[in-house]
Amino acid sequence: MGVRFYKGGKNSPKHRSVLDFAELTRSRPEKSLVRGLNKKSARNNLGRITVRHHGGRHKRAYRLIDFKRNKIGVPGKVFSIEYDPNRTCYIALIHYRDGAKSYILAPVGLKQGDPVIANDKKSDIQPGNCFPLSLIPTGVPIHNIELRPGKGGQMVRSAGAQAVIAAHLGKYCQIKMPSGESRLVLSSCRASIGQLGNMEQENVIIGKAGRSRWKGKRPSVRGMAMNPIDHPMGGGEGVGKGNHPMTPWGQYCKGLKTRNNKRTNSMIVARRKKRK
Repeated sequence: MGVRFYKGGKNSPKHRSVLDFAELTRSRPEKSLVRGLNKKSARNNLGRITVRHHGGRHKRAYRLIDFKRNKIGVPGKVFSIEYDPNRTCYIALIHYRDGAKSYILAPVGLKQGDPVIANDKKSDIQPGNCFPLSLIPTGVPIHNIELRPGKGGQMVRSAGAQAVIAAHLGKYCQIKMPSGESRLVLSSCRASIGQLGNMEQENVIIGKAGRSRWKGKRPSVRGMAMNPIDHPMGGGEGVGKGNHPMTPWGQYCKGLKTRNNKRTNSMIVARRKKRK
């Protein structure tokens, strides 16, 4: 697994790099686990843009990922490691003993032919296995962590990400998140073992604007370059307007605390950034 760089030349390829996909063992997805995916371009049901700078991406098919890992006690085997255009990490196709098939997020060290299992009893702490947090020892890297029992993994799902169980505190477990935040999660919530693969994803150089457009990322215009009617920071003859950086709707966007969830404030033990 690594990054492949283009050799020098007159055109744009010399400025970009791509993944070599050495870990992949299959190029076509499992048809029974694929669904169509419409282009929404960040628009709501009224057709109005709700998130800027989205749209125009390449056509994709959605792979159904088993975030819940609810095949409790049924042994499975890794059939293939595949690419998923909808996420940065790779996915693994699992064939279970009862004939079922599902996709899971592929951690580092999970290879074709390896056994995997989701269990509510103590078992081997191997990459790809899934257990309640109460059964996972401290210091073990985990991913795909639930916030509510049975809802499915919601945290730590991108390439190279991992969290660590810092302590078992009875009903709760203290988890050190990739951002540096420490928070409490119910011990009955489930998580998968291992650090997610495709760690070289962060080293890929996009190289040209068109490659971002393939991914559905449209250009972003600076507020300073707009007219006053379009942005609070627009207009004026000089470069410096004297305004604090803000959004087009006048909300400060550097240093303003936007988190507002009193229900879960008590679950955060240490924030990723200290409050001033």
